Amino acid sequence: METFWFIALGFMLTMYVILDGFDLGAGIIHLVAAKTEEERRSILNAIGPVWDGNEVWLLAAGGTLYFAFPKLYASSFSGFYLPLMMVLWLLMLRALGIEFRHHIHHPMWKSFWDVVFSVASILLTIFFGAALGNVVRGVPLNAEGYFFEPLWTTFTVVPEAGILDWFTVLMGLVAFATLMAHGANFIAMKTQGELQKRARTLAAKAWWAVLATSVLALLATSVIRPTIWANYGHSPWGFVFPLLGLASWIGGVYYRARQNDTRAFLASVAFIAGMAASTAFGLFPNVLPASTDPQFSLTIHNTAAPAYGLGVGLVWWIIGMTITAGYFTYLYYSFRGKLKLPAEGEGY
Repeated sequence: METFWFIALGFMLTMYVILDGFDLGAGIIHLVAAKTEEERRSILNAIGPVWDGNEVWLLAAGGTLYFAFPKLYASSFSGFYLPLMMVLWLLMLRALGIEFRHHIHHPMWKSFWDVVFSVASILLTIFFGAALGNVVRGVPLNAEGYFFEPLWTTFTVVPEAGILDWFTVLMGLVAFATLMAHGANFIAMKTQGELQKRARTLAAKAWWAVLATSVLALLATSVIRPTIWANYGHSPWGFVFPLLGLASWIGGVYYRARQNDTRAFLASVAFIAGMAASTAFGLFPNVLPASTDPQFSLTIHNTAAPAYGLGVGLVWWIIGMTITAGYFTYLYYSFRGKLKLPAEGEGY
């Protein structure tokens, strides 16, 4: 049962990165790809119907973490208190940037909220990547399973490292490049004209940055946490996940060169899924490794709720996921195809 909830939690986090990831990517390219007011409205209206719904996956993952792995929830939310507060503010600022810009029709007002939306998206992406870097690197857990990290210490990878060091920043750059390409692919798929051309160009350039940063992160991970390859040695079938990521990256190059925006976007979806699954497979059964002593690491076994609670939760999770799948299927079907920009004063 613990293994199922590990997979379920990983699935929901991956869905969040895929779906809210293209919203964040749209924010990253917002000030670069869009040169006119109409183009900026086009980007916001492309994500407008779905961006807040996409964040449901983050809430669902947090709720699942709370009931399935309560000790992990308690340890993580206390240890990562400072960055979680920063992420919370960035999430609010991104939402304000989207919702407030059309309340007053003045160029300075709109430009201000455009900058807020873009900067918040950039910082959120880097922080999410750094958070993954902390999980891969490990955190300074004590014998009781708790820890606290400052924002940074020596900026080097040491047992008592802070949230930010060179490795976690590198992981942040991987996330930045990946979601920039993902968002640019989405905007290219939804728009036309000069905006579409610029989005295609940004996606193509970012896709090569994805390769460069991913290779560097792979090498760094092999040095910092070589045990991440142990599961691959025991179960070679797990190599299907990194191979999916590699095939998806090659597919992204192929479809981007042929300006097939839909398939290029689907390639970035598959790349994110493959890389997320590869990381989860390598970490299993750890959910939060310890940088102090491997015996202090939090695993699916020493953090899980009692079996009865997990069994009851499974019933409600299936019901919730069924409703969620139906909602998202209807939502994306309703807003399929190219964007039709609403009149000034309507939409975003």
